Amino acid sequence: MALGPATNAAKPVRLPVETPATALPTIRQEATPRATERSAQAVRATKAVLSAVFDAGRLGAAWRSEREYGAGFLFIPLFVGGGAWSWYLYAPTPYLLVIGLVTAGLASCVTWHRPGMLPPAIRLGFFLLLGLVLAAIESLRLSTVLLDQPVTTFIAGQVLSREADDRGRMRYRVALERTEDPVLRRPPSVVNLLARSPHEAVAIGGTIAGRARLSPPSGPALPGLNDFAFDAYFAGTGAVGFFYGRPTALPPAPAADGGTLAIDASKMIAGWRNAITERIRGQIGGDAGAIAAALVTAEQRGISPDTVEALRQAGLAHVLAISGLNMVLAAGTFLVGARLLLALLPGIAERYAVKKIAAAGGLVMVTLYILISGGAISAIRSWLMIVVMLTAVLFDRVAISMRNIALSALIILVVTPSAVTGPGFQMSYAATLGLVAGYAAWRERSIHRERPKNPYLRLAEAASTFFAGLLLSSLIGGAATFIYSVGHFHRIPAYGLVGNLVAMPIISIVVMPMAVIAMMLMPFGLDWLPLKIMGWGIEWMIAMAAWVSGWDGDIVTGRLPAPAFVLIALGGGLICLFRTRLAFVGLLPVAAGVALAMADGPMSRPQLLVSEDAKLVALVSGDGVATNRPRPPGFLYDQWRRALQLSTHQPPRLLTDLDRGGQGESAAAPELGHGKDRGRLSEAELARARAEIPAALADAADEGRFLCRRAAWCAGVAQAGWRVVWIENPGYLGVACDSAEIVVSTHYRGLEACRSGSRLVTAGSLRRTGALEFSPVKDARLATDRPAYTVTQAVTALDRPWNRHRLYDWRTNR
Repeated sequence: MALGPATNAAKPVRLPVETPATALPTIRQEATPRATERSAQAVRATKAVLSAVFDAGRLGAAWRSEREYGAGFLFIPLFVGGGAWSWYLYAPTPYLLVIGLVTAGLASCVTWHRPGMLPPAIRLGFFLLLGLVLAAIESLRLSTVLLDQPVTTFIAGQVLSREADDRGRMRYRVALERTEDPVLRRPPSVVNLLARSPHEAVAIGGTIAGRARLSPPSGPALPGLNDFAFDAYFAGTGAVGFFYGRPTALPPAPAADGGTLAIDASKMIAGWRNAITERIRGQIGGDAGAIAAALVTAEQRGISPDTVEALRQAGLAHVLAISGLNMVLAAGTFLVGARLLLALLPGIAERYAVKKIAAAGGLVMVTLYILISGGAISAIRSWLMIVVMLTAVLFDRVAISMRNIALSALIILVVTPSAVTGPGFQMSYAATLGLVAGYAAWRERSIHRERPKNPYLRLAEAASTFFAGLLLSSLIGGAATFIYSVGHFHRIPAYGLVGNLVAMPIISIVVMPMAVIAMMLMPFGLDWLPLKIMGWGIEWMIAMAAWVSGWDGDIVTGRLPAPAFVLIALGGGLICLFRTRLAFVGLLPVAAGVALAMADGPMSRPQLLVSEDAKLVALVSGDGVATNRPRPPGFLYDQWRRALQLSTHQPPRLLTDLDRGGQGESAAAPELGHGKDRGRLSEAELARARAEIPAALADAADEGRFLCRRAAWCAGVAQAGWRVVWIENPGYLGVACDSAEIVVSTHYRGLEACRSGSRLVTAGSLRRTGALEFSPVKDARLATDRPAYTVTQAVTALDRPWNRHRLYDWRTNR
């Protein structure tokens, strides 16, 4: 294809003799043949590279080499996780008996060793179905009851854990025992409640009571974003909310006989975590103390939001999560220290294998660490990896290998297959795969140089090797987790590499070693000095994070199409898992994913957003957004902003002409969305609304934002021409339906549709659909000559266990 246009472009050179020479551009005569030749050379070079990489014979030899290496085992977690993920996202509720029978039939073929590609394909199919079954079993086993609608009630229950934030507010995790006024007919088992008023903290294991506002866990803020109801279901959390006023402590209820061993152990561990957290914060104080506690017990709520944001923009947020970095540094500190101390004892190193003794002690230490760390997926993955590695040391086997990673992933997927959908699991294993693959390539490189004899040069070489390893690890880790940062969080730190280079040496050399020493000395009350040193190192990290974040390097990437995310992640996994030229095969899905991501143009951007509680409505135009609330809730708006790359916010204009009673409204009026139902409107009010709403829609089309009557309605016009009216008082429903194409109401009950044919969205209908996106349809209009649109729902499958609460009404028990 490249030769055709170039040849045609050269035709003007062969002109008749009588044509003036000035009609022929000299540059064109000379450049076209050269460009043609360069294009031909590029084509030949590309064909040569592709034929060399994807030659059938060489690929076959590479595949045999991979099989001899045992690469098949590495793909088992990939297919088990893929089966689980496919069930969570797409598959209907499976008939476990049918799938179990099919799985059992395929299981008989797992040991089939006939040559060819069919036996491996059958085995992989078996593991895919196994993932489906494991996901279904976990969902049915948990049976978490999720609250269906927001409700205010009196609650009493047992405190399972507690955690204070940076403002002194206490968050309790409560096992609900009873509800009153009203009594919930379908109460959740466990709720998370925030106590905002100062009070004496209720002890873990004690009984807490008070009037509380309970709400169901929210669904995705937009289609394709994180589903918090899914996370809550598998975490066992049925509702979230807050106490009105101070909660009170009640005498504990009589303990039931039998079956309390696991509960008592859980309470004891929660008590340990709470005591260690308070001890660390008391010794260090401030954000440094909160971060120190987070590194040990994973309780992060005490860190101020500004510090968390600075760490995130500096690429250091991963330090706060107890993951491979923290666990490896802690285990490495213990191993080196234990071996050094044992080697110093006379006769011990000669008689005993101090390396194995240190490894056994390291197993105990990391197990205690995981018990007090809260059990996050990243921490469990790291614990499993280190347990496998230390066990390998005990049996004189290779400690770091891909098989160990695959084994730990397989254990997690068998126990909690839902972890495969979370960013913690994905980013943790992606970073580990990348680092292990990179380490293997680095280890196998050929080196032909002698070490310097000068001790100072040796020291300089050791320092340069350390920083080179740190740089390489940061590069590999950042590249391996890049797609997951974009896919889940829609943002990347532009200067994350710099942040890691300036902060990680202090964390590796000072912070984590001091944390290990402090934990060992804490039972004896001698932990104050290592904690102080640890605090100084963390203060340095905070200062470096503030310095790097001041460069304003946070890049908002926007929402990534799901197929592009899957293809790029799959291709990256193939590149890491294969050790031969087959790794180049992973470039194909990566290239396809990048092409899909780049092809997702502006036509896919929605122009109207509706939150799942109907309280927030937004009009999107380019990179700007206009909302019906002057100060939209940050938790929801930040997700919209990052997913759609919105940079400017346009608040509504509050109407200032005289309202009822002769009282004027000002721009300082309270936020919209908190008024009460005022019932049926008078004829004068309806007449006024019939005049005001159409006029507001006409003005809104010119201003590009909502025009609002406080505690009543808001009117706006989308870029595509749809007239949108949001109503807080249901008395305005008839006028809104007659004036707009799309009407949004915050009330659960009432009409399900507009008689005028306009689209009616209510809080009740949003329970079944979740948040909505309205996108334009190019060159199409409705049958009524209105602008056409497509509607995308955030919730599409109500038969899922984490979505069934949307179909229930606690008031009628139906």
